[in-house]
Amino acid sequence: MSRFFSLRLLQRSLRLLIASLIFGCVATMCAAQTEAALSDDPDPVRLFERGQAAHARGEFDRALELYEEALKVRPEFPEAEFQKGTALLSLNRLPEAEPAFRRAIELRKNWSLPYSALGVLLTRLNRDAEAVPFLEQALQLDKNDTLALRVLASLRLRAGNSAEALRLAQSATSATEAPAAAWLVRAQAERAASDKLAAKTSLSRALQLEPENVAALVESADLALDENDYEGAIESLQIADRISKGDKQIAARLALAHERAGKTEEARRIATAAGIVTEDPTKPHIDGTAEEIASANSDDPLISRKALEKLLAKNPRNPMLLARLGASYRTDDPNRALQFYHRASELQPANPDYATGYAAALVRARRFGEAAAILSKVIAAQPDNYTAHANLATALYEQKLYAAAVPEYQWLLRAKPDAVVAYYFIGSAHDYLGEYREALASYESFLERADPNINQLEIEKVRLRLPLLRRQVKRGEGVKRKP
Repeated sequence: MSRFFSLRLLQRSLRLLIASLIFGCVATMCAAQTEAALSDDPDPVRLFERGQAAHARGEFDRALELYEEALKVRPEFPEAEFQKGTALLSLNRLPEAEPAFRRAIELRKNWSLPYSALGVLLTRLNRDAEAVPFLEQALQLDKNDTLALRVLASLRLRAGNSAEALRLAQSATSATEAPAAAWLVRAQAERAASDKLAAKTSLSRALQLEPENVAALVESADLALDENDYEGAIESLQIADRISKGDKQIAARLALAHERAGKTEEARRIATAAGIVTEDPTKPHIDGTAEEIASANSDDPLISRKALEKLLAKNPRNPMLLARLGASYRTDDPNRALQFYHRASELQPANPDYATGYAAALVRARRFGEAAAILSKVIAAQPDNYTAHANLATALYEQKLYAAAVPEYQWLLRAKPDAVVAYYFIGSAHDYLGEYREALASYESFLERADPNINQLEIEKVRLRLPLLRRQVKRGEGVKRKP
């Protein structure tokens, strides 16, 4: 089973957890309302209930405020800590949710819900080993905790223990109202155990409950591909692609299914539109499994890099795979990236994308002169190549060729007006050239548009420079540009 779709299933479980637990504390609060200790003003119970109401309306920020107010009045309030955690999950503030769930567990050790919630959260944070004990504890407290059963089953499956995964998944689906997610995990475990007939039955149940469950549709397609049922795979993947438009892993599977069905033109069209790996111009298709190709298109570099290396071992002369590995290593290991891009360029010397990638790796390696020479040739052949212009601007600026860098940054702004940081570099280049009026105008344009969350360092530099620069302009200093 693809880790990507396992994580997608867990993300779905997390969302269902949030929705199903908004009112999960109501029963326990009835008893809490009778406690004499709750007579403080403001009343923590009323604050909590107002938080529950805001939570139900989808006003997560307001709900969080009210839960925190309740906790200020009554710090030992497990229900409020738990709901604070679910509100933080709804706001996608995952690291902050963890201490709330842990505090709820500390305050009330015999309550299964925070154990389940924390287990799912840790899994979502890729901390599987830490998640397992909490999920197991949730099941000790409540053997029918469907969420804990299915998430733990998914973890067992990921670890390669398909027998234990199947046992847990069967328990998760024993309830009359078992959700589609539980049937999906069961199908995945049955497929891992080579019981494809049972897997088909479980998938049918999952899709009956949720016809647009993307993970179930993809699992159904993978099962069809295993049995060379290409049309069945295409049908499932087309539905999944319509629901999750732009998902590269789904597009990769869809392209592969068309390719295996002999529909190479359609496969090429899908791959080109999605910008994904699927085929080598010298071969009908890349040698590799559907899982490897899907993983190669993952947005997680650790997943994609490992899959790309496996595919390259099977397809050593595929320039596309070489270039993709070059792109993967460009930021953290530019010298290794250069090796991959160089091999790709040797195989397809006329491909400007490989030359651009090689030059971008040279920029990361701070070999600016070599990069500028290559990028100038690329731009001559492809005047609208944005990546080439961006890297050339950097290469020229870093070589202190400021007069040549300014037109490149100006081109970037014309092509993408929201490339705000270009104003900073234009201003800085003018500043170094002594063109203070032009520098001031560019700096001020930058400050008007800059986002403090993205450009904080540049903002601070400009603000430090502006007082003196304004005095210099006022005194008439600086190089005057010819009219």
